[in-house]
Amino acid sequence: MTIKEAQEAVDRWIKEYGVRYFSELTNMAVLTEEVGELARVIARKYGDQSFKEGEKDNLGEEMADVLWVLLCLANQTGVDLTTELQKSIEKKTQRDALRHIHNKKLMA
Repeated sequence: MTIKEAQEAVDRWIKEYGVRYFSELTNMAVLTEEVGELARVIARKYGDQSFKEGEKDNLGEEMADVLWVLLCLANQTGVDLTTELQKSIEKKTQRDALRHIHNKKLMA
């Protein structure tokens, strides 16, 4: 599935099952909540915390939830994420082409 196809799939789902998009502000709050849930799993899986009884390692599910809300925000604000991601990669390539290669902290 491409990013464009993902945006279209989310839009179809919203129109068929979701009644309508939540407001942009609500979706921003939901995105923040979902990022927090992702952070909790990462802290337990890769950090110093352990899973509590009943919690599960659902890393992929939490990442997908973050992506879902981001796709909703893109759709409702008219952002083509494919184009914007391409532009972001180009910007980072131009800006950081040598920066990381010469970063002694990254050399193992």
